[in-house]
Amino acid sequence: DSPCASDCELADRCFSVDNPKESSPFINSSDAAAEKSQQYDGKNMALFEEEMDTSPMVSSLLSSLANYSNLPQGSKEHEEAENNEERNKESAPQLGTLMGVYLPCIQNIFGVILFLRMTWLVGIGGVIGTFIIVFMCCATTMLTAISMSAIATNGVVPAGGSYYMISRSLGPEFGGAVGICFYLGTTYAGAMYILGAIELLLIYIAPKAAIFPLEGLEGAEAEAALLNNMRVYGTILLTSMATVVFVGVKYVNKLALVFLACVILSILAVYAGVIKTAVDPPVFPVCILGNRTLVWKTFDVCAKTVETANGTVTTQLWRMFCDSTLLNATCDKYFTANNVTEIQGIPGVTSGILAENLFGTYYEKGDLIARTNMESVEDPDDPLTNSNRYVLADITSFFTLLVGIYFPSVTGIMAGSNRSGDLRDAQKSIPIGTIAAITTTSTVYMSSVFLFGACIEGVVLRDKFGEGVHGNLVIGTLAWPSPWVIVIGSFFSTCGAGLQSLTGAPRLMQAIAKDSIVPALRIFGHGKANGEPTWSLLLTACICESGILIASLDAVAPILSMFFLMCYMFVNLACALQTLLRTPNWRPRFKFYHWTLSFLGMSLCLTLMFICSWYYAIVAMVIAGSIYKYIEFAGAEKEWGDGIRGLSLSAARYALMRLEEGPPHTKNWRPQLLVLVSTDAEQNVEQPRLLSLTNQLKAGKGLTIVGTALEGSFLANYEQTQRAEQALRKLMETEKVKGFCQATVSSNLRDATSHLLQASGLGGLKHNAVLVSWPRNWKQGDEHQTWRNFVELVRETTAAHLALLVPKNIAAFPSNGERFTEGHIDVWWIVHDGGMLMLLPFLLRQHKVWRKCKMRIFTVAQMDDNSIQMKKDLTTFLYHLRIDAMVEVVEMHDSDISAYTYEKTLVMEQRSQMLKKINLTKTEREREIQSITDSSRGSIRRKNPAAVTTQLSVTEDPPAASKEEKPEEEVQLIHDNTTPTSPATPATPLTPGEGAQSPGEQVQMTWTEKCDGEPAKPPGAATPEGIKDIFNMKPEWENLNQSNVRRMHTALRLNEVIIKKSSEAKLVLLNMPGPPRNRTGDENYMEFLEVLTDGLNRVLLVRGGGREVITIYS
Repeated sequence: DSPCASDCELADRCFSVDNPKESSPFINSSDAAAEKSQQYDGKNMALFEEEMDTSPMVSSLLSSLANYSNLPQGSKEHEEAENNEERNKESAPQLGTLMGVYLPCIQNIFGVILFLRMTWLVGIGGVIGTFIIVFMCCATTMLTAISMSAIATNGVVPAGGSYYMISRSLGPEFGGAVGICFYLGTTYAGAMYILGAIELLLIYIAPKAAIFPLEGLEGAEAEAALLNNMRVYGTILLTSMATVVFVGVKYVNKLALVFLACVILSILAVYAGVIKTAVDPPVFPVCILGNRTLVWKTFDVCAKTVETANGTVTTQLWRMFCDSTLLNATCDKYFTANNVTEIQGIPGVTSGILAENLFGTYYEKGDLIARTNMESVEDPDDPLTNSNRYVLADITSFFTLLVGIYFPSVTGIMAGSNRSGDLRDAQKSIPIGTIAAITTTSTVYMSSVFLFGACIEGVVLRDKFGEGVHGNLVIGTLAWPSPWVIVIGSFFSTCGAGLQSLTGAPRLMQAIAKDSIVPALRIFGHGKANGEPTWSLLLTACICESGILIASLDAVAPILSMFFLMCYMFVNLACALQTLLRTPNWRPRFKFYHWTLSFLGMSLCLTLMFICSWYYAIVAMVIAGSIYKYIEFAGAEKEWGDGIRGLSLSAARYALMRLEEGPPHTKNWRPQLLVLVSTDAEQNVEQPRLLSLTNQLKAGKGLTIVGTALEGSFLANYEQTQRAEQALRKLMETEKVKGFCQATVSSNLRDATSHLLQASGLGGLKHNAVLVSWPRNWKQGDEHQTWRNFVELVRETTAAHLALLVPKNIAAFPSNGERFTEGHIDVWWIVHDGGMLMLLPFLLRQHKVWRKCKMRIFTVAQMDDNSIQMKKDLTTFLYHLRIDAMVEVVEMHDSDISAYTYEKTLVMEQRSQMLKKINLTKTEREREIQSITDSSRGSIRRKNPAAVTTQLSVTEDPPAASKEEKPEEEVQLIHDNTTPTSPATPATPLTPGEGAQSPGEQVQMTWTEKCDGEPAKPPGAATPEGIKDIFNMKPEWENLNQSNVRRMHTALRLNEVIIKKSSEAKLVLLNMPGPPRNRTGDENYMEFLEVLTDGLNRVLLVRGGGREVITIYS
């Protein structure tokens, strides 16, 4: 037995047993096929033998395709499973177009509405109005059938029919929404058929069977009694039908043909009757008083009095309107004033009655059904008396209501495709059968509109329950040889249709449940041992019961119209989408489709939905929409190669092309982050907090790419790359970071990071900011590569004009779950590099973690700045930026360089010398020795006796260190890259040996002492105290690179100020200085940054990307 013989509800199982994504290239990849393929490789195909397991030989593929049999679904296999399991093997499905598609469609389309409501629709809407309704509805189903044929012939349609087709071409979300709509539609159709059957039973077949008798009741009471009867009998019938379905589907299938015969016979009887009316119209008199139709139930003759041998005698009709049988009795005023006439209910085709019935007559509830062209004498002031003697309108009618009531009679076009499993050649049968069935039924419907209008008197047409024609079914009066043909025929066909619905709906629900796209419905996938859907049947019966409790056919019909229209709309959408997207896989065998037709069909469906009833339409859409969102949110991930995926691709490509048109406007600028994380040997992310920070910065908006760099070759490390990406994805999910992840492999980490920086993103969707954490313990000897890489990264981001964010002490940053109830985010705005510093705290405060924090902005004033004016300007600037923050201007006075600074610088330089020595190559060593000899020569030259005086000698240019220049030096620390032409410092920091050769740019401090050991005073020094320490200089300070000394000085001073003001802050944002231009000072640069941020808990160093990112304009 094939693995899915008994259980082939969905082709997933057959497509590939272990892989839910249907990735297998052939349909039935069993072990047998694999063994078979082994026989073919060998001699001739040695070139391909290594890949034989993943890409099999064509011959073995074809043999496995030939073994594939699309086993039947729905009722058939259950019946066989009950009889004997073995027959499955031999009996491949053998239904042709006629039996498999055409007849089931006809049986499903012709239904209760044709027999019970069609005459009434023609009477109320008029021949023209009803023809428009019928034409619109039939056009809708025809267009839908064309779209459906295209989808059904695009590849093998496994069992599961319409649901399967839509979900595989529109994706799980739409598939689920449509599947459930279709399911609800089918279920309510069951309710409608049952109500129709009960109406036939209680009104026409056995009125005496009513539990709540209608005799003697009028108006609302009579209506309530009728509805209660429907409820009771409907529930009884539903229970018995559900039992039949539960006990065995085979009985339903055995009866199907009987029911079908009933339908066809009934319709033929109507046509035969129409032909007969032309020759010899039947006698169905209608009694009319004035112009009002009378209920012909309790009287025999249509006259007030009759002449007999004993004189004039009053009739039963007289007694209905008068208080006694005497001729002088007091009678109803209207009865006295008007005559009684008897007219023929069915004048016949040739009578020319069509002209009267062309236009519609709409009624309010309780209006009298009156004949328009007859005289009537009535006093407008008189109240209506004896209302239950006349035929009244039972509901308020209007055009849109008629559409809603009529539409269910064209549904059922999916019957053929739902049996796709049972067909010999589904791709040929479905289009031909369905379209032929729709053509047939549409012809019948359209012709019947004209024939009813041409044969039947208007008041009879408008009489919904045939009360004026002795309580006969109106369409029955037309039938030949007897009304009973239609009454009995329609009763059986309606019961049959109800049974079909109760068989089909649970299977549909089971198919949806087994797809497990809607987690909540999984239980309905289970059933009896033979796959009979027990739970689904129970659910269907419950929903059906809710329809029966509504109890009015006219109220249930629009509900089911909605669900079917919704379903058809999506079928059309699926076809239009696939055609417009030109998906490579879209190659339907059915060629007579076009996207405009599908589009027209879709618009018609939508229009009809809102015409039928706008509030039901909205409810149906909300139901479908919420199912869609639910599946999207909670459903299983499915990749079915559906059209919506294709649509997303097209839309994404279009949007990306649009983005190419230019850089975003400052107003739209937001950090599109490239987050660089490092992974350990097990591919776990080392700084998970980096992603928490990403989430807090992004709040789910914009682009996030999380990248990691791996060392090695791509071929050898492919598995590792996949694992790293998997780990990143998992961490992104836990940290709720929406974005993409990327792992890059290169021979060394430096290059890999560089590749990430260059190649991430696509077109206009590129990162504009890089987030990377500060290299921890970079001072350890073996870690020197990490900080080198870091400095190179800073250089590269600068070259690429990317912003750079470097969080220091990333482990101390808050996770997404934490909440700060108070505290400050401090921004130290030292240079302006595009406003990143302003924007970041604003973005952070959008997130729950930082929402309660206040923002403070500090800026540094130099000696010659007017700090009060600065504060005013800054406040105004922030006001225009619409950013809420406290402003403080910190004054930094020129203190001179302290001994501590010199010490720090010395330690730093010695360390870097040592690092260099460790990493020197031979040639570098020689160069180093050379420079040491040079510098010692320089020292000797400086120590010649001529220079020893009791004055501090400063080379050539005394004001070099005076206060005008100082501010620029301080800014220089930070502004190194943004303003390349800063006058204060040399373009390259000089090595100690070259120092003496550049007077005026470099301050050379040679030192001597006074005889009494007291330090000399420099020119321009403000107070002796300020510089007390400076000249207790150690001899080795003499060779220090002065630019380094000044930088260290700035770093220390700034750090002091920041600690003083912001030690309590939850986060400090700080301009990040640029790295030195030549690479000799890299480790010094790291040291400066370390000093600058020393003693602060959480620091975010920020470097702008060289463009404005924040604007005061709207």
